[in-house]
Amino acid sequence: MKTDIHPSYEYVVFRDLGSGETYLTRSTATSDKTIELDGETYPVIDVEISAASHPFYTGKQRIMDSAGRVERFNQRFKNFGGK
Repeated sequence: MKTDIHPSYEYVVFRDLGSGETYLTRSTATSDKTIELDGETYPVIDVEISAASHPFYTGKQRIMDSAGRVERFNQRFKNFGGK
């Protein structure tokens, strides 16, 4: 490999904002914010969704108000195309 052309591959903490779960991994992503984890200081990257909070992985699906949407649609177009 050529020297001085590759990004640095360092330890980074990804923190899920929804659940507060943290993941320590290595990445080329960087951040100015830091967090102390297990006595060490690491850069932290905040993410909106991870496996700890995503409905597909947790099995906690949110039910949308689809009945209200359907009723509104039917009310709006009930006379459409009528003679």
